Amino acid sequence: MRIRKILEWAWLIILVFGPIVALLLPKDYFNEGEALCPSMRFFNIECYGCGMTRAMQHLSHLDFESAAYYNPLSFIVAPILAFLWVKWLRFMLKLLILKK
Repeated sequence: MRIRKILEWAWLIILVFGPIVALLLPKDYFNEGEALCPSMRFFNIECYGCGMTRAMQHLSHLDFESAAYYNPLSFIVAPILAFLWVKWLRFMLKLLILKK
């Protein structure tokens, strides 16, 4: 039971500080380096998710042109992620703060 509480608090900390860290990183932080996508590594074919991390990082810094260049689907994924983030954050706060 104690391990579960620790994991719940860890998840809440990640939910709170993850977006803050992403905003503090420069927008071009993920632009360099090899692709980790299996379809790119093994078959050299881009999938729908290729470039999503870079696009989301640029989108979080309001660099819309670069976000569209890396992955145009980021404009659809960003609101979905924001909705899920708020939902998870509310759930964790209710779980940990209100039900002591």
